[in-house]
Amino acid sequence: MNRRTTISVLAGLCLAVSAAPVPAGATARMSGTAQVNAHAALAGPPGTPPGVCLTGAGSGSPLPSSSLTATKIRSGFTFLEGPVWVADGGYLLFSDMAGGTGPYNVQPSTIRRFTPPSTFDTFIANSGSNGVALSADGQQLVAATHDQRNVSAYRLSDRSRSTVAANYQGRAFNSPNDVAVRSDGVTYFTDPNFQRGNRPDQMYGRTSVFRVVNGQVSLVDDQLRQPNGISLSPDGSTLYVGAYSENKIYKYAVQPDGSTGARSVFVNYIGGPDGGTIDCAGNVYWTSGADSLVHVYSPTGTQLGTIRPGFSGTTNVAFGGPDRQTLYITSGPWGDSGLYSVRLNIPGYPY
Repeated sequence: MNRRTTISVLAGLCLAVSAAPVPAGATARMSGTAQVNAHAALAGPPGTPPGVCLTGAGSGSPLPSSSLTATKIRSGFTFLEGPVWVADGGYLLFSDMAGGTGPYNVQPSTIRRFTPPSTFDTFIANSGSNGVALSADGQQLVAATHDQRNVSAYRLSDRSRSTVAANYQGRAFNSPNDVAVRSDGVTYFTDPNFQRGNRPDQMYGRTSVFRVVNGQVSLVDDQLRQPNGISLSPDGSTLYVGAYSENKIYKYAVQPDGSTGARSVFVNYIGGPDGGTIDCAGNVYWTSGADSLVHVYSPTGTQLGTIRPGFSGTTNVAFGGPDRQTLYITSGPWGDSGLYSVRLNIPGYPY
């Protein structure tokens, strides 16, 4: 979620297997051995849905080489953001933002759908969205929605909209930008001011990271300059946030109740960090607005390599495909933004 748009879950409470959310149809698609491994994993540290990050799925190097080039699927969109894979439907959803309109200069947005190998259509018109993620039960799309300055949920079955987080202590957010959802429903989101437009600042100049638990909004951190992309590690122990105007990626220790500890630096320099995602081995994939690359880091912060999708405007990434080893990337200049993909060695967490 890049400044260019204006100028531009995961671990969890230790749930019993019977109470853990299982996406519809997920178990049916797995072999008997995979079903046993997946459900056994829920008895330990829960977080990833069944069949996603199985034991042994995260070994070896994630990249076929240290410098990869992604393949363009289609371009010609206005400005793409926030991809997320919907496994039960076998499709990818992403936001397509247009230029600001109206007296407050607010950017319209449409959620579009890509069904491999080549079908594109409009999934939700006038969505007002930037980053998106799936709800814990896999039935709703949780969206950072700058049109209403809130976090919304769209039901996949009928596209009906509801509110996840309306405000903080009665004050409107700036312009929620990106979102991550844990397997028990705890939701984290960033709130820079990139899409606030001409609407009044009710956050007193602060740009923040927030948490939502059972409808209650809590502050994670209000000391970051333009927090942007946000992701959770598959083991649920770490929350990652890219601070766009600081050129850093921070991390926070996550507790079972969803609360977080003090922040520390994960990556000391990445130019204009935008959206990110994580694979099943805990490797971190983060887009850079400065060089338009996807930078890949080990869980300790060591850079493993880069992926180049285009030559400008790389904004976000998400794992998808039947085996979740395809990395989808949104990238491209304003007015000719595109969707790219590259095959990797390790499957990713499904958002």
